[in-house]
Amino acid sequence: MIGKDPFPPLVPRWKSIQRALKFALNPIPILDKNIEEYGDTYAFHIGGFFSKGIVTTEPEIIRHVLQKNHRNYRKSNIQTKILARFLGNGLLTSEGDYWLRQRRLIQPGFHRDRIKGLINLMNSEIHDSLAQLESQIQLNPVVDVHGEMNRLAFRIIAKAIFSTSLNEADLQALSERITVLQKFIVRQIRQPYMRPWHHLSGQVRRHEKISDRTKEILARLIAQRKNSQLQEDDLLQMLLDARYEDTGERMTDEQTLDEALVLFIAGHETSANALAWILYLLAQYDNITDKLRKEISRVVGDNSPTYDHIKELQYTRQVIEEGMRLYPPAWIIDRVSLDDDVIKGYHFAKGTLMILYVYGAHRSDKLWNYPNRFDPGRFHQDHTKSIQPFSYFPFGGGPRLCIGNNFAMMEMQLTLVHFLRKFDLERIPGDDVSPLPMVTLRPKAGIPIKLSRLRESRVRHS
Repeated sequence: MIGKDPFPPLVPRWKSIQRALKFALNPIPILDKNIEEYGDTYAFHIGGFFSKGIVTTEPEIIRHVLQKNHRNYRKSNIQTKILARFLGNGLLTSEGDYWLRQRRLIQPGFHRDRIKGLINLMNSEIHDSLAQLESQIQLNPVVDVHGEMNRLAFRIIAKAIFSTSLNEADLQALSERITVLQKFIVRQIRQPYMRPWHHLSGQVRRHEKISDRTKEILARLIAQRKNSQLQEDDLLQMLLDARYEDTGERMTDEQTLDEALVLFIAGHETSANALAWILYLLAQYDNITDKLRKEISRVVGDNSPTYDHIKELQYTRQVIEEGMRLYPPAWIIDRVSLDDDVIKGYHFAKGTLMILYVYGAHRSDKLWNYPNRFDPGRFHQDHTKSIQPFSYFPFGGGPRLCIGNNFAMMEMQLTLVHFLRKFDLERIPGDDVSPLPMVTLRPKAGIPIKLSRLRESRVRHS
């Protein structure tokens, strides 16, 4: 039984209330300021009014929650209820025995040997999308690379799931509806005191209808595949063919739909944001971009990149890892304790909300030298052993490590190969690019970058 035992420093309730509106608009400055004032682990009143929550950037505590004692921590109602209400009961939103059963069922479909079969599909989609972008910059060389990467990543995951059956109208409708749903979900999460009004005003029901229309598109595509009896080499086929070990049965139509929707949500947003931020960084560091091009030229040349190439693109991988350190797509992770627990001498009661602040840990000057500097060398194989476990965790950690991490890394490496063989990047002077933490870490107002066709002389010298 936990009594008056050590507890992290508490942000005064009046201060949480005072900052509640700013927190709802952008939590990062508030979280950073609180860490500066109260330390790397602190307590606060959720929304200024509700029960206490814990924010931490300490790797030891993060590792305890995600890995060492993960059975004592479940996802919060934010994911299991708010997200699930609109996105269904898939891997992202499920918990307990059901989640474990689904994870074991789906995990083999994301093994490296399985996803490498998607490389040709990815290469084709990236090539076609960048060819359109090449035509576009002849009219206007300044483009929002976040918007472009979002469209590209959405098309890649759409083709990876539904390789042959998704048309442009469906693509556009899915993209627009998913964006609308995400914005509303963020409001529900950050302003819990507004939820009664969201119900009374009909906003919840309106967004439930948007969710229903989104699921109708996916349900139609799934039904078409099942009725056609075609065998495609894509993620939908993996979902349809997967069988539970204990019963030998397949998923129900509803389960397949929920998992397909989660793949759409998680499978494009994170990669799109990471790629956009990486291009933003490369536009500021010509020396890193040149080094990246040299590796691409040496390893891939003018060929279409293959899985064997991917394994050799070590510096390309370092650039991606460093980009995700500075701008982690999953910028925050939450868990709730199922029972009392003790971590680093702190005693946490059953039901405590634990907020694992990924963005803060990735930029902590206690964990990283010059944390705000873009330095891919940190992730060279000679240096990675010095990185403290769970000071870097862009894909989460423990049993709930992102199931699509290999897919995402391959997608990002392929995109950088194609992009940097085609375009030069130039940052727009005076641009004000800042992160906007929603469900994932987006740029607040896009990322404008000037693109030009890569000069042949630069390709040869690279």
